[in-house]
Amino acid sequence: MDHDEPDIADLFAPIEPSRAFGVVLSEAQEVLSHVREPVDAELWGSDMIGALSASAADTGDVMTELATSLVPAAEQAATPEALALLRIFAAIGSPGLRASATQAAERVIERGVPDPDWAARLGSPTVGECWHYSDVGGRQESVTMSFSYGSSEHALSVLIDHGRGGGIKDAWVGDAAGLLDKTWLAVQNDPMMVFETIDATDAQGRLERAISAGECPEKPDEADDLNAHRALLHARMRFLAARPADKQTEAALGADEETETARPADDETETARPADGETERTEEAE
Repeated sequence: MDHDEPDIADLFAPIEPSRAFGVVLSEAQEVLSHVREPVDAELWGSDMIGALSASAADTGDVMTELATSLVPAAEQAATPEALALLRIFAAIGSPGLRASATQAAERVIERGVPDPDWAARLGSPTVGECWHYSDVGGRQESVTMSFSYGSSEHALSVLIDHGRGGGIKDAWVGDAAGLLDKTWLAVQNDPMMVFETIDATDAQGRLERAISAGECPEKPDEADDLNAHRALLHARMRFLAARPADKQTEAALGADEETETARPADDETETARPADGETERTEEAE
C-alpha cells in the first residue's frame, strides 16, 4: 500500500488527459504488473486521476476526457496493462467513465486478453470498523472507515474542518489492521479530544456532507493528499450508497456491539487523543 515509485503528479500533471495515454500506459506497465491487492490498483488509479485533474477546474471534466480518449485508446491497445487500466477506471471513475470502461473491458476480454487476478474483487470491499474523533470544541473532525479485500485491510481517513464550513481538509489511506485498537489505546487520557466508534451509515453521512461542502486544504501536502485520494473516496461513497439495505443494517448493529465492548462500563462518554500515526494532522491544525 506504500507508493514510493516516482511521483505520479510529476509524471501526469503537465499532460492533458486527452494526450496522456502513452504516459499512462507506460506507467501502468511498470506498476500494475507488480500489484497483488485490489486496493493498490485503486490507489494507483486514484493518484493518476488526481494528477491529471490537478490543473483542471472540474474533476468531472477530466473523467469525461478519460472516457472519450483514454478508454478508446486502451481498448485499441488491448494489452494486459490496458485491460487493467480499464478495470480500474470501471471501479473508481465517474458513472460515465465507469460505464464506458466496463464496456470496453468486456470487448477486450472477448479478444482473449486475460484479466488481472484482482479484477473480480475491485471496487467491492467488505466494510469494517468505523470511528471518528474531534477536539472538544468540534472545530475539526477525523472520520475513518475501514475496508477489506479478504485478509488485507485498509483505512480511509478524512479530516473535516468545521471551522471552514465543514469541508474536507485532508484525506489519506493506510493499513487498518489493529488501527482502531491502537487509536483507542492512545486516546484514553486526553480530555481535549472526543473519540467514538460509529456505524458505516453514520460515517458515510458525515463524509457525504463533507464532500458536498467542498475542499479546504491549507498546506501543499494536504492538497496533494486530496488529489491523490479524491477518486477513491468518491468511489467508496458510491459503493456504500449502492449497498443493499440489509448490509447497512448489519453494519449498524455491528458498530453498536463494538461500541459496547470498547466502552468502559463506568464511563459512557470517553474523551481522548488520537493515535500518533493516524492523527498528527488534527493536532497540528489546532
